[in-house]
Amino acid sequence: MKITMNAFSFARNRLKELGIPCVNVEREIDEGMSAQDLIDSLGLEEKYVEAVFVNGTVLPKNTVLHEGDRVALLPPGTPGSYRLILGIKKAGETS
Repeated sequence: MKITMNAFSFARNRLKELGIPCVNVEREIDEGMSAQDLIDSLGLEEKYVEAVFVNGTVLPKNTVLHEGDRVALLPPGTPGSYRLILGIKKAGETS
């Protein structure tokens, strides 16, 4: 099945170093693959991806992906208030 993938900032830089296209790229993935499986298949270490957007919504990394999903990988470094607005962190979380 096919998804469209984007990576931002440090995650994008790392994928470029690995020679992996990562800007509005259509990727073929296996049925039942989760966002974490995708991250692992790209060879990205955990430090490169803090949040995963699926179809514009921050979702857990164990979310199963579906045909046509738009997936964006966001690394750490998003300023604090945006982390709350985007749903990366919840109010009161310290890490």
